[in-house]
Amino acid sequence: MLKQRILTACVLAATFLVVLFFLPVPLFPAFVATIVLIGAWEWSNLSGLKSVAARVGYLLAQAAAIVLAALYVGLVSLGTPLEPTAPSVIDSRYAHLLLIGCTWWAVALLWVQGYPSSSLLWARPMLRALMGFFVLVPAWVGFSYVRLQDDGAWLVLMIVAVVAVADIGGYFVGKRFGRRKLAPAVSPGKTWEGFLGGIGANMLFALALWLLLGSPLLAVIALVVPTSLISVIGDLLESMVKRERGIKDSSALLPGHGGVLDRMDSLTAAAPVFALVLAMSQGPFG
Repeated sequence: MLKQRILTACVLAATFLVVLFFLPVPLFPAFVATIVLIGAWEWSNLSGLKSVAARVGYLLAQAAAIVLAALYVGLVSLGTPLEPTAPSVIDSRYAHLLLIGCTWWAVALLWVQGYPSSSLLWARPMLRALMGFFVLVPAWVGFSYVRLQDDGAWLVLMIVAVVAVADIGGYFVGKRFGRRKLAPAVSPGKTWEGFLGGIGANMLFALALWLLLGSPLLAVIALVVPTSLISVIGDLLESMVKRERGIKDSSALLPGHGGVLDRMDSLTAAAPVFALVLAMSQGPFG
C-alpha cells in the first residue's frame, strides 16, 4: 500500500507540474474543469444520489454552472468574438463569484462546528448536492483566475504549497503535542495543536517567501495565512459529508489515495480565498 501511495503521488505531482508549466494558459481552466467534474461525479455519491441517471444529470448541471461562470467572467463567448474588457472589470467579475465562494466557506465553518446537529440543515440528498456547487465551482473560478495572472503558474503552485505546508506542519505538531480535539464529531484525529502547528508552519513559509522574493511581508502574510486557515475547513467539510454518508473515501479512483475529492478537499476552500485576496490586491503581493 505504501508503494502504491508513493507511486500514485509521484504520477499526480508530475502530471500537475507538466500541465501547470507547459499547458497553454488559455487551456488551464479547461483542465481544472475536468478535475472539478470528476470531483462532481464523486460528490454526487456523497450527496446520496443513487441512480446513474441522477448522477449524470448532476454532472451535467455542474458542467453548466462552470460554463455560466466562464461566460460571466469572459473566458468564453457564445458564437461572437469576445469584446475587449478592462482588466478592472474582469477582476471585479471574478471577485463577485469568489466572494460568493468565500461566503459559502464561512457558512461551512458554522456547519462543521455544529455537526451533528447542523445536519438537520443540509443532510437531505438534494441539499448535499446543492452544497457541491458552492464547493466546486468557486474552486474552478479561483484556480482559473490565479493562473491567468502574471506569474500565474507560480501562484497556483503557491496555493498548493500553502495547503501542503499546513498539512505537514499540522501532522507533525499534532502527532507530537496534540491533546485537544479540533472537531471530534467530524475528524477525531485533528487537534487544535495540529491546527496551530499548520498555521505556524505557514507563517515560516511566508517569512521564507518574503526573504526570497523581497515582496512586502504583510502582503505575503495576507495571502498565506487566510489560505492556510480556510484549507482546514475544506478538509473538515468533506470529512463531515463522508461521515454523514457513511463512507471512508469519495471513490477508489486514485490507488492508495481514495478519490479526487479526497486529494483536493483542502484546495477547494483554499483556491477561492487565495484568489479573492489576489483580486482585491489587484496583482501578486500588491
